[in-house]
Amino acid sequence: MEASSIDTVKSQTDISPSEEKWQGTSFLRTCFNGLNALSGVGMLSIPYALSQGGWLSLIILFVVAILCFYTGLLLRRCMDSNPIIKTYPDIGSVAFGSKGRAMISTFMYIELYLVAVEFLILEGDNLHKLFPDVNFHIAGISIPGKQGFVLLTALVVLPTTWLRSLGLLAYISAGGVLASIILVCSVFWVGAFDGIGFDETGSLWNWNGLATAISMYTFCYCGHAVFPTL
Repeated sequence: MEASSIDTVKSQTDISPSEEKWQGTSFLRTCFNGLNALSGVGMLSIPYALSQGGWLSLIILFVVAILCFYTGLLLRRCMDSNPIIKTYPDIGSVAFGSKGRAMISTFMYIELYLVAVEFLILEGDNLHKLFPDVNFHIAGISIPGKQGFVLLTALVVLPTTWLRSLGLLAYISAGGVLASIILVCSVFWVGAFDGIGFDETGSLWNWNGLATAISMYTFCYCGHAVFPTL
C-alpha cells in the first residue's frame, strides 16, 4: 500500500499547475493518504529495532520524530511564503534556481525509488515465509518463491501507480490504514490471549546493533518526502 502511495506521488510532482485544481482532494482523503504513508511496516520494524539497539534506543526514535516535526514546520512555512511551492523540487527552485531543483529532485527520486524497492523485497520475503513451499513455473522457467513473490507484488501494485489523482488513491490508502489497525490488534491478541505474553527482556543499550536501530527508526518516517504533495 505504501509503495503505491510513493510511486503515485512521484508522478504527482510532474503535474502542471493548471491540472492541480481538479487533482485536489478533500481533507479526509488527505488524512488517509498521510496515515497510509506513515503507518504500516514501521510498526513492525520498531520491535526489531528495540531488540537490536536496546530500550534506550527509543530516545533515537523520539529525536527522529522531533526532527521530522520541526522540518515539517519549516516546510509549511516555505509553502505559505510562496503559492507556487507544491513539492520539494519547487523549494529547491525558489531557493537555489534550476540547479537546486535538479539536485533536490535527484535525491528525492532516488530515495523514493529505493523505498519502493525495499517494500517489494520486504513483501516478497514475508510472503515467502508464509508460503515457503511455493515456487513458480512460467513457460518452462522456474522462479524461486521469494523472487516470484517480489515479481507478483510488483504486478499487483503496478496499476495503482497509474492513478493521477490523490483522491482516488485515498481509497487504496484507506485499505492500508485498515490493514495497519488489524495488524496492531492481531499482535495484541496474540500477546495477550494466545499464551505468548509480553516479556520485559532485552538489553538496555547495544552498541553493536545501534546502526540497525537508527536505520529502522528513520525508515518509520520515510513518508516525510511525500508530505508537500499531500
